[in-house]
Amino acid sequence: QVQFVESGGGLVQPGGSLRLSCAASGISFRIYSMGWYRQAPGKQRELAAVINAGDSTNYADSVKGRFTISRDNAKNSVYLQMNSLQPEDTAVYYCYARIATMDYWGQGTQVTVSS
Repeated sequence: QVQFVESGGGLVQPGGSLRLSCAASGISFRIYSMGWYRQAPGKQRELAAVINAGDSTNYADSVKGRFTISRDNAKNSVYLQMNSLQPEDTAVYYCYARIATMDYWGQGTQVTVSS
């Protein structure tokens, strides 16, 4: 059974930084992609950033230049460095992995940007 351990969320002031971490376990097949989606109150879940097997990356336009995604394949882990955070970044951030042909999600970690 695939499980995720997410950490790094919290409360930060506008302009501040946070680093999200996610470690996956119980994996028997190759991980093709890992990343982070986010869901703000009253809105649909959206992609924040994803990193693929060849280390290519995709970012939401709203986070480009501020967020950086990275992964450690040996640890089945993915990280999201978030800088220059703004109130509109407030959301639950969900770790994501595509393993073989299946998509898996973590339980989410809250990020709140407020003064």
